[in-house]
Amino acid sequence: MARKVTTVGFDADDTLWHNERYFQLTQAHFADLLSDYTEKDTLMQRLVAAEKRNLGQYGFGVKGFTLSMIETALDVTDRRVSGAVIEEILNAGREMLANPVDLLPHAQAAVAEAAENYRILLITKGDLLDQERKLAQSGLGDLFDAVEIVSDKNTSVYRDIFDRHGHSADSGVMVGNSVRSDVLPMIEAGGFGVHVPYHVTWELEHAETPVSHDRFRSLPDLSTLSTLLAGLP
Repeated sequence: MARKVTTVGFDADDTLWHNERYFQLTQAHFADLLSDYTEKDTLMQRLVAAEKRNLGQYGFGVKGFTLSMIETALDVTDRRVSGAVIEEILNAGREMLANPVDLLPHAQAAVAEAAENYRILLITKGDLLDQERKLAQSGLGDLFDAVEIVSDKNTSVYRDIFDRHGHSADSGVMVGNSVRSDVLPMIEAGGFGVHVPYHVTWELEHAETPVSHDRFRSLPDLSTLSTLLAGLP
């Protein structure tokens, strides 16, 4: 039998604070820089292909994204891209790493309320230094019982984290904006997956929502998370 919920994990980017909007703005700037060479739609397709190809080497986050932009710029220009454009791409990546942390509505209250009744974990992937920076600037760090910055999110990762910091995955809940990374692998690990969608999702995070699964839940935002958690078996 599944255990009663004791531990709640929160995703960070686009669940607790804005993140993808900065990638979207940078991609628009990137398209402007390469507009003499290709249309935006084609450029974005090539960029996504590069990101997907490079995940195993660069991982998730701004640094890998920046390297993929440079690779794409070289590709679409047949290596004719100027040093000035490469410099602009590097500067755009640095700006992303300095962006302020802007909490999503209800994020602080949702984490604080959950902390009153459960062990609270932050489980996020991306650049280690950047994620640590954002957590420190968010003001939420002291609310978490543990923080895990991982290279990827999958079933074995969730089982390991909830075994170490909770009782087990089947007594855990993962709250996040990504069906692919936050919901599906947590459900496969035996826990609950709570989907709180962000208005835009990175293409590589798209996945079919498991609406019929008895351990799937969905909320429009974090305002009613405490009520949802209290009603879980």
